[in-house]
Amino acid sequence: MSPRKMRLVADNIRGKSVVEALGILRFTNKEAAVWLEKLLLSAVNNWEQKSEMEGAADDYELYVKTIFVDQGGIIYRFLPAPQGRAYRVRKRRNHVTLVVENKAEFDGDNE
Repeated sequence: MSPRKMRLVADNIRGKSVVEALGILRFTNKEAAVWLEKLLLSAVNNWEQKSEMEGAADDYELYVKTIFVDQGGIIYRFLPAPQGRAYRVRKRRNHVTLVVENKAEFDGDNE
């Protein structure tokens, strides 16, 4: 999927809570929403394992701190064209960076 198409969906969940972001992704009618939903669930699971608290994500106020989409490699394919020619098809890839953070940690540090 091209980065441009993925960015349209990624911009919708930036800064939202994880629960709200999952709701947005489930009802977004784009293929990128399916990929980002899997990525967000994986990020939450990684956060749980890093903080060594299984099932503890429900007790915290997790939100999407950072999300950005960069261009990845391009795979070139060819389609047959008239008169022995070939059309080049560019299959674009992307790299998504997603950071999930606990909002309560930062609220306590500022006091």
